[in-house]
Amino acid sequence: MYIKRDNEDRIELVSREETPECPEYLSADSPELLAFLMEEESGKGAARFQASDLAFVRVLEDVIELLMDKGVISFTDLPEPAQEKVMERQTLRRRLNGLQLVTGSDDEGGVI
Repeated sequence: MYIKRDNEDRIELVSREETPECPEYLSADSPELLAFLMEEESGKGAARFQASDLAFVRVLEDVIELLMDKGVISFTDLPEPAQEKVMERQTLRRRLNGLQLVTGSDDEGGVI
């Protein structure tokens, strides 16, 4: 593998082929190269985990709303910090939905 180093002599770019940007060769089993590649993968994993968290938040919002709609819990059963967060999310969602000027509904001709 061929690498490019930054000003602090750390690997910043890897290529399978030698290029003007990546002139230095390191063996594929080099501990330095393996550490760099693992760092890159953990960063991607963290981004995927964060995206999953955001999607899961929406699921939890839906579950809370469903439980309240069915009368299983009431809004006041939630701790006050949770109530504030639920109200904040509902307000943000209403604002976001209010900004959508065009809908896909044929009943309304596509315009609100």
